[in-house]
Amino acid sequence: MPSSEAVDLVVLHEHPEWQKPLFAALERRGVAYAACNLTRAAFSNVDAPRARLYFNQASPSAYVRGNTRAVPLALAYMRTLERLGARVLNGADVFALELSKSAQATLLRTLDIDTPWSVTFNDVSALRAYDDRITWPAILKPDQGGSGARIHVVDSLAHVEAILTADPGLWLPENLLLLQEYLPHDPEQGIVRLEFLGGELLYAMRVVTHGRFNLCPSPVCNPDEGEGVCEVPAAQPAPPVEFYPYPEVPREAVETATRIVKAAGLDVGGIEYLETPDRRRVFYDVNANSNLRPSVAVSFGFDPFDRVVDFLEREVKRCRVRGQDAV
Repeated sequence: MPSSEAVDLVVLHEHPEWQKPLFAALERRGVAYAACNLTRAAFSNVDAPRARLYFNQASPSAYVRGNTRAVPLALAYMRTLERLGARVLNGADVFALELSKSAQATLLRTLDIDTPWSVTFNDVSALRAYDDRITWPAILKPDQGGSGARIHVVDSLAHVEAILTADPGLWLPENLLLLQEYLPHDPEQGIVRLEFLGGELLYAMRVVTHGRFNLCPSPVCNPDEGEGVCEVPAAQPAPPVEFYPYPEVPREAVETATRIVKAAGLDVGGIEYLETPDRRRVFYDVNANSNLRPSVAVSFGFDPFDRVVDFLEREVKRCRVRGQDAV
């Protein structure tokens, strides 16, 4: 995206409301940054990067907000920036992993981490080859997920076929779906989400779902009080999702999540797991786009966006040093 103004940092995004706390923190600290909204954008093969450092905040769930085209452009633009020598936090390879639940499932499996069994398919008839391995109920979800969009609990192949016949749009945006092992867990305990920054745990929280799949931590979507403004509808009526600090998160869980963060190359992101009644600790989601929750972080004694700006300022300085070394 051409511009004559040089800045230290460019934030790539497609959801301005999610970015407001980050932008406010950058402005408080006097960071020279620019916001790049990917929903209507273009770039050429001769444009020089505006900055040495870019921060990718695009989300796989863009398509539920009518921003389907933002995702392929984000991926193409980041690949171009990286070839031109810019540093992109949560760059093209990380974003490609976030866009594919099947790739995440394979990554976790290759790390020998307990993760749900899943099969990826583009036609329901192909699932018959896995009849003897599918256990019901199961979870039906898009390969390109995001904020719990279009997830269904299904009890048979006939149920899968009926859902997709009734709503063929569930195949979008990539015409690729997963059928995944359904794992029960204590509804009072919920699931656990660990937020990482620069390879280190920032904080952990318990998320009590009440049967919902949209667990987006952003107060825009799931506020502490009142109704959220979110394009991902609840699959069924349920109480609001609840978020609680989890300072006593098990050390072994943090170590496992840290391995995932390192293997995935995440600069900033969230890792989710749940615990089953038979004491399995199952990791199932890798999030490169991390909507931090101030009301949780404050219980640990800090503003999460101040911590993110600390990290970004350190990365800006490293980019300056690398740039000077290259001269």
